[in-house]
Amino acid sequence: MNRLSQQTSPYLLQHAHNPVDWYPWGEQALTKAKTENKPILVSIGYSACHWCHVMERESFEKEAIAAVMNQFFVCIKVDREERPDVDAVYMDAVQAMGVRGGWPLNVFLLPDSKPFYGVTYLPAQNWVQLLNSIHKAFTDHYQELASSAEGFVQNMIVSETQKYGLTDSTAEYSTANLDLMFEQLQRNFDTQKGGMDRAPKFPMPSIYKFLLRYYDISQNPEALAHLELSLNRIALGGIYDHVGGGWARYSVDDEWFIPHFEKMLYDNAQLLSIYAEAFSLTQNPIYSDRIRKTVQWLQSEMRSKDGGFYSALDADSEGIEGKFYIWTEQELRQTLGDDFEWFSKLYKISKRGNWEHGYNHLHLTHSVEQTAKAAGILLEDLPVRYEEALSKLAQKRAERIRPGLDDKILASWNGLMLKGLCDCYRALGDDAIRELAIATGRFIADKMTEKDQLWHSYKNGLASITAFLEDYAAVMEGYLGLYQITFEEQWIQNAQHLADYSIHHFYDQSEGFFHFTDAYGEPLIARKKEIFDNVIPASNSIMAHNLYVLGKMLDREDYSKISDKMLAKISKLLLADVQWVTNWAALYCLRALPTAEIVIVGEDADAMRKDFDRFFIPNKIVMGTTGSSELPLLENRSDMNAKTAIYVCYDKTCQLPVTRVEDALAQLSGVR
Repeated sequence: MNRLSQQTSPYLLQHAHNPVDWYPWGEQALTKAKTENKPILVSIGYSACHWCHVMERESFEKEAIAAVMNQFFVCIKVDREERPDVDAVYMDAVQAMGVRGGWPLNVFLLPDSKPFYGVTYLPAQNWVQLLNSIHKAFTDHYQELASSAEGFVQNMIVSETQKYGLTDSTAEYSTANLDLMFEQLQRNFDTQKGGMDRAPKFPMPSIYKFLLRYYDISQNPEALAHLELSLNRIALGGIYDHVGGGWARYSVDDEWFIPHFEKMLYDNAQLLSIYAEAFSLTQNPIYSDRIRKTVQWLQSEMRSKDGGFYSALDADSEGIEGKFYIWTEQELRQTLGDDFEWFSKLYKISKRGNWEHGYNHLHLTHSVEQTAKAAGILLEDLPVRYEEALSKLAQKRAERIRPGLDDKILASWNGLMLKGLCDCYRALGDDAIRELAIATGRFIADKMTEKDQLWHSYKNGLASITAFLEDYAAVMEGYLGLYQITFEEQWIQNAQHLADYSIHHFYDQSEGFFHFTDAYGEPLIARKKEIFDNVIPASNSIMAHNLYVLGKMLDREDYSKISDKMLAKISKLLLADVQWVTNWAALYCLRALPTAEIVIVGEDADAMRKDFDRFFIPNKIVMGTTGSSELPLLENRSDMNAKTAIYVCYDKTCQLPVTRVEDALAQLSGVR
């Protein structure tokens, strides 16, 4: 066993038996490189990464290849989920080298940690050739490498505002600009299959979040049509686990058919939020079904006994990608018995397989009812028999060797999960989901928080690693959601503490954005700021949302000003190429029209809130109390003659209080 055996990261532990003399990222390895004047190999991946496993089997487990690595390099293994700061710095460097980023990410550094070359996956023969070439270059052409490395470092330390020409300005919010953003985004739509017009296809929650808010404002039917097309295909296609619930990371094709089978907590957390909002808008029963089954999967397979949610399920089992999820015709026939014939028509099951190597994968493009009708399946009790068939498959699948579980718990991803559960509760009104959300919030507050400071990772009863901006942003968003479904003021207070800590430790006053790393965290060769939205929104865009909402709730003008400044600086990117800043665009939607401040006061405040939350009103904050409160929007508010009162306010100016949800909704529509 090598040094990685002492680590807690499942990804690092996967490499603990390699003959490579791996070090974890840290002072010991960096000092060794300087002392021995050796180049550093930093190999970055994550536990559910298929090609990381392939490269390990082909190269890192081979004695001869490991001997070359050990002789010429100081070798460091990094879990990108545990150290997103290290990953971000060296991913940025590799992309500056003209290499398309991805994982495994293998970056070669000088002994002073400056990068000079990088690649992703390479087959064993090519990898050995590269190792020898790098060694020769380091020995014979050191000054050239040093010059190149310095250039990459200089590129990395250029600020985001300089790199993208983001200047201070005064934001002017208009629905006309939203129309321009939508039209620009629309050019990249796949209007036949949903999502963006490219393959592989990733679910992109921040795009759907923008479309939901844009449609609410514009009532543009093209926005709703594309939103529903995309969400329907993601809900029905092979990227969704029809047997067990939950979504895989992405589809390798443009049909949403065959997924990259790993299941990540962050995808499922965000998709819960999107499907919850979409259900509130459309009442599509497919959306509520996917929500319930995914929450059930998360509870049964992804939740720790301490109350936090694990990070991921591997794509591979028994060394084969997707083996846990795919079926031969014979397996399905034996498992389903009399239900096989109609089920095979429904899912186009064949002996040859609808995928490869004789395997079938479950995939639909239309609802079960529509597909059954088109296939000539005439069963009066189809809904019941369909669920029974899936249950049989789930029982059979439980006998298989399961994919590996990454059982570290990340504050950032649990914050996203907390927000997803809050949104699901608002849409469905299921009290069991609210209890799960409250338990998740308590876990973060009790196990991953020390005073006002978060920890990034938790495993085996211990929290570790100084938290990053993504942790503060996501957990704040979760707490704000939790307050709005409970009216328990501890959650808004927790969010305020995290906001103040973030401003003090992460905020760059001169540029108007937040650094990714804590001022008192480990210094790297560059201190990055994350501003572009990806599969997970940028930590800065989440923080801008939080500060806008918290500024409204607490009447904190300082929070509001920071949020305004951030959004104003991004406005150039919003109008230039919005697809990379769609979470920012969703915030712009909140600014294009006034935000409703819904205040509910009285004995039935919780029941009234629950009734109110059934409706899709994204541009609102909701606050309430059964008694009295010193929170600014609640101060001096009271019920009406012992009846619970609803106050509809805009910019601290309120209409007359009402005692029925219907009347409050009428007041909202009147303003809009």
